[in-house]
Amino acid sequence: MATNAQPPVVDADTWRHQLDALRSREKAATRELDAIAAQRRRMPMVKMPDYILEGEDGPVRLADIFGEASQLIVYNHMWFPGEQWQCPGCTGFTSQFTRLDVLNNFDARFVIVTQGPIDEALAYKRLVGNTMTWYSTANSAFGTDVDAPPDGGFAVNVFLRDGDTVYRTWHTNGRGTEQLGHSFALIDLLPFGRQEEWQDSPEGWPQGPAYSRWADSKDIAALYGPDV
Repeated sequence: MATNAQPPVVDADTWRHQLDALRSREKAATRELDAIAAQRRRMPMVKMPDYILEGEDGPVRLADIFGEASQLIVYNHMWFPGEQWQCPGCTGFTSQFTRLDVLNNFDARFVIVTQGPIDEALAYKRLVGNTMTWYSTANSAFGTDVDAPPDGGFAVNVFLRDGDTVYRTWHTNGRGTEQLGHSFALIDLLPFGRQEEWQDSPEGWPQGPAYSRWADSKDIAALYGPDV
């Protein structure tokens, strides 16, 4: 939605004063996020069964998905059986992750797990140009047991491996996943923000329905897919 609205123009000293006031709140939020992360590191964990998932090379134990790492982040990608285009939110979110080797230095790996059959999941991965490693839980209770059942939503789960034993340490879903990606972090820096009706914005700011500016799955495929 077009708009002529703009932030007010002030002198440099006034701008600096307001920036300093905002910075104080930003630093407080950073310290709170540090405290939350500290609490997360003190979470207990729960032992997981010895699940078998499907990978590109066939069946694989959950413990083996870790590779050489002892920590594993799993994004549970929504899946709609029989549909060509899967969840646009999941498709867009996971398209952000293209250089995951940095996790090697932290003894960790990040993969996608979906309820879709592995052949269909890998075909969709290629269609939208996704570069992550995908696994299927179509023939396993794993997805259901980690709060991402068939016909259910998306989720992020974190696991710790001790030898062949795997433990679940953390879970989130909904907007809890936002902190893991960079897109919203960048958009929230902009004067007009996400431009969605639910956000607290000044009068006259451009706003539309939630998700209306999100790229859909076809957009992602056009940007990153094999035909580009």
